Amino acid sequence: MTNYLLAGGGTAGHVNPLLAIADAITERDPDAHVLVLGTKEGLEARLVPERGYELLTIEKLPFPRKLNGSVFSFAPRFSAAVASVVEMISTHQIDVVVGFGGYASAPAYLAARRAKVPLVLHEANAKPGLANRLGARYTKFVGVAFHGTRLRNSRFVGMPLRREIERLDRDAARREARDVFDLADDRPTLLVTGGSLGARKVNKTIYDSRDMIIDAGFQILHITGDKSDLTDPGTRHYRMAPYCDRMDLALAVADFTVSRAGAATVSELSALGIPAAYVPYPVGNGEQRYNAADAVNAGGAVIVLDAKFTPEWISSSLIPLMTDRMRVQDMAVQSRLMGTLEGSSRMLTLIDEALATSSS
Repeated sequence: MTNYLLAGGGTAGHVNPLLAIADAITERDPDAHVLVLGTKEGLEARLVPERGYELLTIEKLPFPRKLNGSVFSFAPRFSAAVASVVEMISTHQIDVVVGFGGYASAPAYLAARRAKVPLVLHEANAKPGLANRLGARYTKFVGVAFHGTRLRNSRFVGMPLRREIERLDRDAARREARDVFDLADDRPTLLVTGGSLGARKVNKTIYDSRDMIIDAGFQILHITGDKSDLTDPGTRHYRMAPYCDRMDLALAVADFTVSRAGAATVSELSALGIPAAYVPYPVGNGEQRYNAADAVNAGGAVIVLDAKFTPEWISSSLIPLMTDRMRVQDMAVQSRLMGTLEGSSRMLTLIDEALATSSS
């Protein structure tokens, strides 16, 4: 029996690929023992136990980015966290540590090095996080989700995706999707989503432009997010939902997508060959623009800045694009060529390679 410690968390971008790999490991080897290292504050505190995996926790320790009192307390607290993970590795006889970035990862990387246990990394974003930049110094087994990611010792593996996405037969699921969302059979579908919390600018622009899009021959499936204050206008061929628990069906029915450019979203759309217009989140370190770069450079997507995503842009750019059938078909092909549905299997191969080095 092999004992795995999967480290990461904080956000869905770290937790979801971690859980995808946990599921892939246990599906391949039901006797495998998978433990997850995270914090009590991150999404992993809820999602990991819900999925049936044991969660081990350490203190949440953000790297200090300013010269203040936290700088002096960080070093001893971080050292204590590393020592705690070393003890966990010993107690649970861990054979390999697999890290996905986030607060729990950096202590796990140093602990794996100190315990002389093989270390494997996965970087979900095109712009690597601080923890994985640190961890990549200590291992040659580094998988990345995007071709353009610059990270030491990295190789492209793609994004480990949810099982329902990896195994989605879009043609077979399309009829069910139309029934579930009450969509017409004779109109192409524009899927709009801003993520779990929605995106105010994306939502408002699509909402205000719905008549133009419908008049151009499309129907709209608009997932607004739970925090949206928009109300359903009851417009024909416009379907609004604050939340969607069957994103596999939403993706099955989508002929074109408007969305933010989170790593998971870009990876899923590319893997399924769905053309997209990405509106990167305008706040933060700009990582969403990097996430979209592979698909945009390949011709599988277009990108528009948040400030320029207006009804005027919909009229002048998006509608002419979506109604150009030849270009949309080519975008679908190019998108699919840049993505992969094999992210989980490729990561398993990387993990197996790391395990082989410890037994040779």
